[in-house]
Amino acid sequence: MRRENQSSVSEFLLLGLPIQPEQQDVIFALFLAMYLTTLLGNLLIILLIRLDSHLHTPMYFFLSHLALTDISFSSVTVPKMLVNMKTSHKSIAFAGCISQMYFFIFFTDLDSFLITSMAYDRYVAVCHPLHYTAIMREELCTSLVALSWVLSWASSLSHTLLLTRLSFCAANTIPHFFCDLAALLKLACSDIFLNELVMFTVGVVVITLPFVCILVSYGYIGTTILRAPSTKGLCKALSTCGSHLSVVSLYYGAIFGQYLFPTFSNSVNKDIIVAIMYTVVTPMLNPFIYSLRNRDMKAALGKLFSRATFFSQ
Repeated sequence: MRRENQSSVSEFLLLGLPIQPEQQDVIFALFLAMYLTTLLGNLLIILLIRLDSHLHTPMYFFLSHLALTDISFSSVTVPKMLVNMKTSHKSIAFAGCISQMYFFIFFTDLDSFLITSMAYDRYVAVCHPLHYTAIMREELCTSLVALSWVLSWASSLSHTLLLTRLSFCAANTIPHFFCDLAALLKLACSDIFLNELVMFTVGVVVITLPFVCILVSYGYIGTTILRAPSTKGLCKALSTCGSHLSVVSLYYGAIFGQYLFPTFSNSVNKDIIVAIMYTVVTPMLNPFIYSLRNRDMKAALGKLFSRATFFSQ
């Protein structure tokens, strides 16, 4: 038999943020400012790494890709949310909704893999400093980033292909500000067992497994520090790993609450707040974390401002 998408839904209605009409202008201005900060901050990180030869190291190679991912991640959802806040037409076409979901999953997974690659880089830097250059060579860094892109593509594609096989009969209202996979599955009027099975299985691979790898990496880092408990060594380790640990805490703290513990997230408002944390807040804070807590980035930023001041005179 010929298998086709039996959907009779041509578009979905995004309810957006649960805010009062009188608060809409203030919230719009706030999220617009946060989005622009995300764009400018992450673009600045990419520019600094590109221009300063001292930042041409594996750690900053991964960071530049993370900054690009954060820009793309926010751009998938926030512009549409801002447009919907200013217009009465809050619908999104079926194809647009599926595309938004695809890229949202893609960049979420890519974030996870890049953060894991950065954790491995920190592990080698602290636990095997004498062999760091030999281990973290350019070929390995490029391979880790390429593998991250391929795995993220495979993950998002699997969810998308399975979703397009479902039937959406009548209900088309999504109580969210973007096309979230879990919200879309609730609207389907056909069997979603396979979708849920793949969502759980892939979630373990792209979220839980990388998180375990990060924990193992920092477990070895902690053991190495305790074996040589000197103030200088402790300060160096904290300087090396502090920024990355902050990003890991922000990212996984929000995403675990959203997807791995759904029974504790029955409130729609709670889901939206958690989603805002990792789609808007975390990408905005990452540039501040790496620029304010990292001496190399502050030095590169100082050089950039010095050049700008010199050429403006």
